[in-house]
Amino acid sequence: MDYELSDAHKLIRDTARRIAREKVAPRAAGLDESGEYPDDIFGVFAEAGLLGLTIPEQYGGSGAGFLALALAVEEVAKYCNSSALILLLSALSTQPINLGGSDEQKREWLPRSAAGAVKGAFCLTEPNTGSDAASLESRARRDGDDYAIDGEKVYISGGSVAHYVCFFARTAEGAGGGGVADGAGAISAFIVPTESPGFSVPRCDRKMGVIGVPTANIVLADCRVPAANRIGDEGSGFKTAMLTLNTCRPVVGARGLGLAEGAIAYALDFARQRQTFGKPLVDHQAIQFMLADAAIGIEAARHLVYYGAHLVDQGKYQREHAPHLSIAKTFATELANKVASDAIQILGAQGYMKDHPLERHYRDARQLMIVEGTSQIQRLVIARAMIKGELAYW
Repeated sequence: MDYELSDAHKLIRDTARRIAREKVAPRAAGLDESGEYPDDIFGVFAEAGLLGLTIPEQYGGSGAGFLALALAVEEVAKYCNSSALILLLSALSTQPINLGGSDEQKREWLPRSAAGAVKGAFCLTEPNTGSDAASLESRARRDGDDYAIDGEKVYISGGSVAHYVCFFARTAEGAGGGGVADGAGAISAFIVPTESPGFSVPRCDRKMGVIGVPTANIVLADCRVPAANRIGDEGSGFKTAMLTLNTCRPVVGARGLGLAEGAIAYALDFARQRQTFGKPLVDHQAIQFMLADAAIGIEAARHLVYYGAHLVDQGKYQREHAPHLSIAKTFATELANKVASDAIQILGAQGYMKDHPLERHYRDARQLMIVEGTSQIQRLVIARAMIKGELAYW
C-alpha cells in the first residue's frame, strides 16, 4: 500500500496550510467572540479553489476528491474549526446533487458552488428525528408541476447564510416508527432555494462551540418548488442522504485530526517556555507522557482518516464500506476531545483562560462527536458489521 501523497494532494495541503496560517489563524478568536459568519474567509477559500475539491471538473470543480478535502480541512482545523466546517459544508451541501442530481441540476448549482457564488446547506435533522432519520416528519406533496413542502429542520449548519438547501421530506405514507426499512423508501430529496416563498429561518441557536458558523432552525410552510428540483426519483432521498453522510464522515474526522494537532502543538510550545521546579515544563516525564499519547493518537487518526477518504475517492462508500468510514470519524473526533483536554491540562490554569486558544478548541471538539452521526450511531454501524461477518478479524 502506497502511503505517499501525490504531488497534487501535497499542493492542496500546502495551499490550505498557508491560508490557515495567514488568513484563518488571525481571525479565529474573533469569530468565536462575535459569532459572525466569516465571508472573507469563505471568499479566500473560493479564490483558492478549495470549495470545489469534490465537484467534478465538468461542473466547475477540480475533482480532486475527498482526500484532498480532508487534507485542507485538517490544516484549517488546526486553528479554527468554524472555518474548517465551511470547507466541509462545501461537500455536504453539494454531494446530494453530485450523487443523485440530474445533469441540469448539476449544471445549475455545482459550478456556482465551486466558485463560491452560492452557499448550500444539508437539511435532514428534525426536532423529533435526529439519529432516526428514516422517521422524519417533513412532507412534500406533488401538486401538478410543483411540490408543496411542509416541515421543520433543526441544527442546520450554515442554514441562515445558505442560498439553497438540500431538503429531505416524506413523499409517501406508511412510514415512520417501524425502523429504517419502514421509512427509508418514502423519503425524497429536493433542492430548495432559500428565497422561495414559505421558506423561513425563525432562529439560530446559541452554541457551546464552532460559533463562527450559524446553526439554524429552518421552517418550510407550503413552500412550493418545481418538480424539476427533486433530486433523483421519489423515494430515493434516504439513500442519497446516507451516502452523502458516508462520504463526508472521514472529513469530519479530519476536523478532529486537525484540532488535535493544533491543540497539542500549542501546548508543546508553551511547555518548552514554562519553567517549573527549576526546569522547563517539557522536561517533566508526566508532561512527556501526555505529549507522546497525543502523538500516538494523532498518527493513528491520520491513517484512519486518509484511508477513509481514499475509500470514498475509490467509490467505496456504500453500506458495506460504512464501518471503515465510521471508524475514521469516531476515532478522530474522540481523539480531538481527549487531546484538547490534555492540552489544557498541560497549561494548567492558563489553559482554562481565553487568553489561549485551547479552551476554544475544547468547546469546538465537543461538537464533533455529535454531528453527522453520533459516536454511538457509528458504533452501531461498526458492531452490526462485525456481527454479520462483514468486518471480520479471523
